[in-house]
Amino acid sequence: MSGLDAEEISKAYDAVRSDKDETNWLLISYAAATGNKLSLSQTGTGGISELAAALDDTQVQYGYVRVEYANDKESTRVKFVLVVWLGESAKVMRKARVSVESGDVKRVLSHHSIAVTVGDKSELDEEDIVKKLRKAGGADYNGGRG
Repeated sequence: MSGLDAEEISKAYDAVRSDKDETNWLLISYAAATGNKLSLSQTGTGGISELAAALDDTQVQYGYVRVEYANDKESTRVKFVLVVWLGESAKVMRKARVSVESGDVKRVLSHHSIAVTVGDKSELDEEDIVKKLRKAGGADYNGGRG
């Protein structure tokens, strides 16, 4: 499965999902300039903004991030977002593979509330992502104001 079955990807995925681990994002990239093998390239604890900073404009990459947000003073929600990154300068053939490959990635990183495909880092603004999560979750305690 093009490297997606690697143990380090599975461990990183479990770490991001764990309430007991500080790791809150992972990034999967191509292992080499040629070929279709994917591998874990990075993990971090700095949330969406740190993940966005790690994205490479010359690559197609897959990110998975834990997002926590409050609905009110008493409740915090934890949701997971799958990010499909299409770098502006990525090779055309790599971008073309996304339609097939993202299905495999979604099976490996299966627990996510939303999947976003982006080509501009500004599209990974945490406030905008939380709005999308609220909309997808059906419970919007802010009357649609985000």
